[in-house]
Amino acid sequence: MLRLDGVSVEIAGAPVLRGVSLAVPPGGCVALIGRNGAGKTTTLRTLMGLLAPTAGEVALDGRPCTTVPAHHRARLGVGYAPEERKLFGAFTVRENMLLPAQVLGLPAAEVARRLDAVYTLLPELRDFAPRRAAGLSGGQGKMVALGRALMVGTRAVLLDEPFQGLAPALAQRYAEALGRLRSALPDVAILITESSPELLRSLVNKTFVIERGEIAAA
Repeated sequence: MLRLDGVSVEIAGAPVLRGVSLAVPPGGCVALIGRNGAGKTTTLRTLMGLLAPTAGEVALDGRPCTTVPAHHRARLGVGYAPEERKLFGAFTVRENMLLPAQVLGLPAAEVARRLDAVYTLLPELRDFAPRRAAGLSGGQGKMVALGRALMVGTRAVLLDEPFQGLAPALAQRYAEALGRLRSALPDVAILITESSPELLRSLVNKTFVIERGEIAAA
């Protein structure tokens, strides 16, 4: 269970989140819908430990982790695919996906097992694994960011605006990949942010709406 309980966040002294509470159960797929600037990305960055709350609590499987730094949350099994992808352009696709697992010091056999599992879920990544990330299209970069998140996201995966900027055909392939992910990893909690709920209707169990930093509906 990934949970925010009454979380408030300020950036440069300005309130961005105001008492946000939501939960994503194991095996659940939850959408957080809102306009640009509503607080979606801030919510994910707070869950990942990249922003510190001024109030409230973040918990994973019932254990408070509000003060746990981001790299330790990855060690706890939380994977994050940011909206802007954040790939290393000089690295190959394979190197980008291996990096978080290697930084965590996972055994080589476990890293290889996880990489093979990612290739099974996202077979096109195997096809362009030797390519430099700088040469990828926007849609391909989104797929690599998802694969990288899955390398460490054994308990929860956070996806920020994964469909933004994708052509309809690529958006459909991404949605199909998420469907395979839910079937293959039935215990992983998935939280997805989006501006429009249309692309997520067939994937999610529950939808939260955020407006001006507050949960407006569920």
